[in-house]
Amino acid sequence: MPAPAATPAAFVLEVRATDDIRDYLERHLELQRYRDLVDLDDNELARLTVAAGQNTRELLGTLGYFSPQIDLALQAAAPGTARTVVITVDPGVTTRVSLVDIQFVGAIGTDEAATEQRRLIRAGWALRRGMPFTQTDWDAAKTAALRELTRQRYPTGTVTASHAEIDTDTHSAKLSLTLDSGPLYRVGTVQIEGIERYEDTLARRLARIPSGGEYDQSRLLEAQQRLMDSGYFDSALVTLDTSGDPAAAPVKVQVREAKMQKITLGVGASTDAGPRVTVEHRHHKVPGIGWSALTKLSIDRETQSLGTELLSRPEESGWRWLNSALFQKQTSGSFDVYSQRYRLGRTQAGERIDRNIFAEYDRARTAGVGVNDTAESLSTTYAWTQRNFDSIPFPSSGYGLSVELGTGITLRSGGNPYVRNVTRWLSYWSLADSERITRSVLRSGRIAVRLEGGAVVARSEARIPDTQLFLTGGDNTVRGYSLRSIGTRLPTDQTTAGRYLAVGSVEWQRPITVNDRLTEWESTLFVDAGAVADQPGNLKPRVGVGTGVRWRSPVGPLQMDVAYGVTPRQLRLHLSVGFTF
Repeated sequence: MPAPAATPAAFVLEVRATDDIRDYLERHLELQRYRDLVDLDDNELARLTVAAGQNTRELLGTLGYFSPQIDLALQAAAPGTARTVVITVDPGVTTRVSLVDIQFVGAIGTDEAATEQRRLIRAGWALRRGMPFTQTDWDAAKTAALRELTRQRYPTGTVTASHAEIDTDTHSAKLSLTLDSGPLYRVGTVQIEGIERYEDTLARRLARIPSGGEYDQSRLLEAQQRLMDSGYFDSALVTLDTSGDPAAAPVKVQVREAKMQKITLGVGASTDAGPRVTVEHRHHKVPGIGWSALTKLSIDRETQSLGTELLSRPEESGWRWLNSALFQKQTSGSFDVYSQRYRLGRTQAGERIDRNIFAEYDRARTAGVGVNDTAESLSTTYAWTQRNFDSIPFPSSGYGLSVELGTGITLRSGGNPYVRNVTRWLSYWSLADSERITRSVLRSGRIAVRLEGGAVVARSEARIPDTQLFLTGGDNTVRGYSLRSIGTRLPTDQTTAGRYLAVGSVEWQRPITVNDRLTEWESTLFVDAGAVADQPGNLKPRVGVGTGVRWRSPVGPLQMDVAYGVTPRQLRLHLSVGFTF
């Protein structure tokens, strides 16, 4: 049987306007709802067409056009065709913001301690003088201001008044907003829900929520993330109960415990190391000692490793005992390095600062053409890391600093002592003036600076394991070069690890906008440089330059770069996901 003929539409809608306005009107005009009413007569369609004029005017108002010229026409249908409704739009002059007035009432209005919060709300206001006024941007700006108000100190804050005064003669908009903070809230008792397998103190020590402090949403989110990252819990929700006394509001910690044991299989890929397969086994309460254990097997083109780590329950101070072993084979420069590492120490993860202190045994055998050498060492190391970023994993300002300082002794070649230091720095500087943010300034983006330096100071004859020395190059170091390809050059023209490291990178990151709106994408331009040598005076930087894009993906920043290595004179593609420091 032949297929039934398609039912013709009651009319065809034709919008004559610029592409962005036409697309917007075609999506939102109420007239579109009547296209499938085949019994729609000419009189009713004429009435709907007239009503579409007012609907068009209202929709254009949400885009900031308050004095448009709108022409409506209803064209009769030729035999066998549908009638046509033609809407011709000249939007006129864009309405722009001429004044922004933000007022505060409630506790925030008189509290001197809230001066900085008031400044941040005003400085963060996105719909500024000179910008086009649209209903979407107006709503988004109010939402963002309320979010900043309730993020800290005042969780029950509200918008009590908002007004946009439109002057169609001057094509300007005067905006006013009143925020009522409500009372100041302080943290009271911490209430844990959902604990069955583990101790109540475990969740408290992982969350680290002190009583008596002022409410800060970021602290609760950090506590929630620590609970999730610990592996003990499949889910965690940390909220403030605002129904009680603001001077001592209870914090509710709701958790769902993870299974005692878990096996995780993973696959991935990177331009540095190719395809990757991982297998993890986690035991949250090892019989006899009660510590957690994580065993991981990882295999990719450049590195194959098997490691296990035992971690004690956190103490009241946050310190934990750590015991680990790692067996690894990796390609380092021109050689393969087979290594073993055993570590015993203590670790503490804080809100902004992490500390580690440990003793370590390293053994590394370097094998390749003309080389088969083994080195061993015993060392102690203190590591300190501070993260002061505005947001993780998508920082736009702030800095991070990491310092490792260790001393050791080689177990071959006469037992030579050595000192090892590694320092890393990462910072973001916004190019926008927080006091005067305009569209052009918002587009200017930020500058990211990354620095890394390392040194192993020892006698020249000391045989130090390659795993204690330095190589650089790759996705997250010097782009334009392959992974761990920059090192010390031997007389045989082979590359091996060296005793001194210097790496630097400057990157200009700019948001990508579509129709004057920020997107989840950014573009970048960058210059990387890195050098490795056995003497500081022999450090000769290898330079890479390039461009790329960033995407705020659900699993963290996705980085896609194309870099030109100046020394090898070739282009390389670099892909990586996530933010680590």
